[in-house]
Amino acid sequence: MLIITRRLLLSVLTLFIVSLVVFVGVELLPGDLATAFLGREATPTRLASLRAELGLDRPTTERYLHWLGNVLQGDLGMSLARKEPVGDLVGLRLRNSLLLGLTAGLIGLPLALVLGIIAGLARDRVPDLWISTISLIFMTLPEFVTATFLILLFAITWPIFPAVTTVPPDSPIKEFLPNIALPVVALTFVMVAHNLRMVRTNVIDVMTSEYVQMAILKGVPRARVVLRHALPNALLPTINLLALYIAWLASGVVIIEQVFNYPGIGTLMIQAVHDRDMPLVQAIVLVIAGTYVVLNLGTDLLVMMLDPRLRSMRG
Repeated sequence: MLIITRRLLLSVLTLFIVSLVVFVGVELLPGDLATAFLGREATPTRLASLRAELGLDRPTTERYLHWLGNVLQGDLGMSLARKEPVGDLVGLRLRNSLLLGLTAGLIGLPLALVLGIIAGLARDRVPDLWISTISLIFMTLPEFVTATFLILLFAITWPIFPAVTTVPPDSPIKEFLPNIALPVVALTFVMVAHNLRMVRTNVIDVMTSEYVQMAILKGVPRARVVLRHALPNALLPTINLLALYIAWLASGVVIIEQVFNYPGIGTLMIQAVHDRDMPLVQAIVLVIAGTYVVLNLGTDLLVMMLDPRLRSMRG
């Protein structure tokens, strides 16, 4: 119980530090929302008037504490650039990113586990060589290259899927489905390539361990050794990293969303930073950081429950 409490407190502290760092970072950027909004029409008088209207003339510390107090009450404030509730904007874009990320996760995670297990059990043989080579290729390719290749192949050469997303951000989920095919494939390639290498390494480590080799020498059938002893121990260390990839997917992948013009939370983040829309930037970062913290905490607790050694340490 003490470990859980300590982790919860550390998670809250992490979110506070992240919000503070982002607030200060955006404040250090040249210009502000008033300058970006007025553009060439900016004059000292108009800038002063707009800054007073938006509350940008107040001290930085005061604005941060005001925002933090509202967040603790469940109020994320109003977008300065869009004049809409931040909670509505973030919730809508988060829904779109979750659709994209969770679809890729449902396809990619099982595929990464299966391919990683096959490669690990067939170490240095033909299946392992093929799987490892292809995964290395996709690990080294930048995401925008994979995405561009998919657009060239399946949207231009063979116009099967749309190249970019054209539906509005608030469209029903069903209208997004034809538009997520290529982004999902691009994300799946990246996720599978990274995760199967990790699973392969863990499987090899467990299969070459002393207790597995002893079981094989005692005549225990290989299938039983693999299923009952090797795989559970090999997959335990992968849970944490898999959770981080799920958070990475669910929080919106900026490059993929930009290439496919997908209206997710990553795209909204870029727009908010460009507009110097501080309440919106803060809310998005808080949501993304919270996703990572919650998933990381949850997987730590899950590993602790599944691993007898950690349970004994906790006791």
